[in-house]
Amino acid sequence: MTSGDQVKEPLAYRMSPRTLDEYVGQEHILGKGRMLRRMIEADRLSSIILFGPPGTGKTSLARVVAATTDMGFHRMNAVTSGVADIKRVIADTQNTFMNPSGRSVLFIDEIHRFNKAQQDALLPQVEDGTLVLIGATTENPFFEVNKALISRSTVFQLYPLTSEEILRILDMAVRDPERGLGKYPLDFDEDVLSGIADMSNGDARIALNAIELAAVTTPVDGDGRIHITPEVMADCMQKRSIAFDHDGESHYDNISAFIKSMRGSDPDAAVFYLARALHGGEEIEFLARRILICASEDVGMANPAALQVAMAAYQGVMMVGLPEARILLAQATVMVATSPKSNAAYLAVDKASADVASRRTGEVPMHLRNAPARGMKDLGYGIGYKYAHDYPGNIVDQQYLPDEMQGTIYYEPYSNGYEARIKDWLDKRRTRGPLDDPPEKV
Repeated sequence: MTSGDQVKEPLAYRMSPRTLDEYVGQEHILGKGRMLRRMIEADRLSSIILFGPPGTGKTSLARVVAATTDMGFHRMNAVTSGVADIKRVIADTQNTFMNPSGRSVLFIDEIHRFNKAQQDALLPQVEDGTLVLIGATTENPFFEVNKALISRSTVFQLYPLTSEEILRILDMAVRDPERGLGKYPLDFDEDVLSGIADMSNGDARIALNAIELAAVTTPVDGDGRIHITPEVMADCMQKRSIAFDHDGESHYDNISAFIKSMRGSDPDAAVFYLARALHGGEEIEFLARRILICASEDVGMANPAALQVAMAAYQGVMMVGLPEARILLAQATVMVATSPKSNAAYLAVDKASADVASRRTGEVPMHLRNAPARGMKDLGYGIGYKYAHDYPGNIVDQQYLPDEMQGTIYYEPYSNGYEARIKDWLDKRRTRGPLDDPPEKV
């Protein structure tokens, strides 16, 4: 290709769909008969917010709306725009000479980057329908967009494209001679396109950028063709893209799945989400803390050794750092995931905390109180206390709870793992008094 034949816009921009029929993916909202499709085709669109990972078609959908609506269409990016730009759009919309309909569609990319004042500036016109807002964001709008604006909009979630959908987009791009790469004498080795689709991880922009880079940088071979091999594509894509932002919603989603997989005793899923977090740049100290918490909250007394392993891993990762820290994190993750589970100790302290916060719980019994100063015993402090190690089995019955709390049970062990031994011993103790055989250590 000569320089005169090259275009300035990247392939991903040029291949943006012009109609709904060219749009690939998001069938759950744009399939035949779906609400959003009907709204666009009838030009009866109301304010909407589109959120989803990059490269899933949010901006492309806005371009389709721009091509189909009879209303005025304005576009701005929240990174570079402000209240003055919003007021300018409102003024242009209300100018009946320039805009007879008196209404405009306003597409705001990355709307989550608008501050509260900027978002509030949209409210009156969105409320009365002067502006039909299309907001696009990669962040969860329920966290990042004003509730007032959310309540006046319909939120649609876009999902990563499937490999088959990416393949359809790539096929159109390599065949289209006007907007795509159809003018290039391209030959693709077997499975190259499917490899691109897999490596792009649902992001059409990444796939199109990679294939364009391969096409324009690979020299023409002796047979007059440009041969795109797996090695060429691997170099163009560098590494697999993942939809992970350690500062955004995906951080919370991934760590939630990580914890729930450990809690659910699925070591494979837990290690997967651990690897995904590490690949996305998650802080290793944060991951170690989450494992440590899970070892106590979800494993607890069913396997007390899990907490020891988790604590050792926490200390270890801070000493060795990456890349070796991943090994310690993986061991602790598998330990927690494969351990029997009990949250009985966790529930016990929460129940006790609720009582402390909400009811009269009485005073510490006098015989349990500390008596460091001379004369305190004359007032009854520490009088009558029984030292457990002076009794058989190093255990003795006496009143431990305040009078008002006598008989209250907080810790109710399960019959899982080591806690089964505790349950058997504690059931006997609570019903028959002191025993000579406390549960053996794990």
